[in-house]
Amino acid sequence: MNVKTFRAASIQEALSVVRRELGPGASVLHAREVRGGWLSWLPGWRRIEVVASDEVQVPSRLEARGANLVAARHDRNDSIAAPAGPSQRDAAPLRAGRVQDQLSELQGMVAALCRTHRRAAVNELPQELFRSYASLIDAEISEELARQLIESLRSSLPEHEWSDDDAVQARLTRLVEREIVVRGPIQPPGGRRHLVALVGPTGVGKTTTIAKLAANFRLREKRRVGLITVDTYRVAAVEQLRTYADIIDLPMEVVSTPREMRAAVERMADLDLVLLDTAGRSPHDEVKIQELRALLHEAQADEVHLVLSCVASASTLTRTAERFAAAAPTSVLLTKLDEATGYGQMLELLRAARLPLSYVTHGQNVPDDIRVAEPQRLARLIIAGCLPVDA
Repeated sequence: MNVKTFRAASIQEALSVVRRELGPGASVLHAREVRGGWLSWLPGWRRIEVVASDEVQVPSRLEARGANLVAARHDRNDSIAAPAGPSQRDAAPLRAGRVQDQLSELQGMVAALCRTHRRAAVNELPQELFRSYASLIDAEISEELARQLIESLRSSLPEHEWSDDDAVQARLTRLVEREIVVRGPIQPPGGRRHLVALVGPTGVGKTTTIAKLAANFRLREKRRVGLITVDTYRVAAVEQLRTYADIIDLPMEVVSTPREMRAAVERMADLDLVLLDTAGRSPHDEVKIQELRALLHEAQADEVHLVLSCVASASTLTRTAERFAAAAPTSVLLTKLDEATGYGQMLELLRAARLPLSYVTHGQNVPDDIRVAEPQRLARLIIAGCLPVDA
């Protein structure tokens, strides 16, 4: 399939390049304005990306009425100035092809105009609100979400308060707080075993987080807690968890197959809470993720927390959450807040994953450096851009 991507300063220039390279019958498959960070705000800076093919024909997504109007216009033009050539029967497919090209071009132009309008709206912000917009970008909030927050701020805060930094920050904090959906802490119901599994990619701190949760429930809440690990890929991880289990005086099982999982869970039937530590999986390894899903099914987990690191970018977090959706997570647990340079990416993650946030961790100390996720506290963290002294 012959599909090519072209970039130009305008949609018209891009379409001219498409026609020149692929011929007049080429179809536009996708058109978008290429974002370039702060460069995109420079006067006159603009780049349009068009994906086109001379083999693929894309059905129009516009209303049939619009298509009929464009077709009628072409029919009139052809009847007035059409030179002698193909018969009417042969000309009909040619006219339909030209109509399709025009409609595809129109789709790309409308999308580009919408993006240009949104950019222009930001450029028209008063200086006081533009500073707030820039601070949201610095907090690693995406341009689209930052625009939405500023527009909400603009419509809800009286104009005479725009220059009041405290009022602006307080309103932004409340707007960000609304974006954060939380699950609350793990709450074993009592009277039956409650099994909670932690899953996620390698290196995000699952084992340390398991130890923090186990220590808090065992030492502070006086619950009967057990540990199961399937992280047999890293011998050090098993020994690390076993050390924690010995210190806290917890039973621990090491399993490697679904059958062993069933037996281990049955042996812990009389406990209040069982915490399951899983091996880190690459989000690109679908086979391993399906194996993980099978183990969780055998364990009959009541909760599955997807553990992700705040050090990662918003796009990485979002893609990872999409890959681990096969494991049916019930919430997100974010680690390494103390190592992150910004916190806005958690908003993008929660929006894309559509999962509530359960806990956040901010260090290696067991059992202290873990907190139940609180929207107000996290909103202040995102706006301030740094951890408070008391974390």
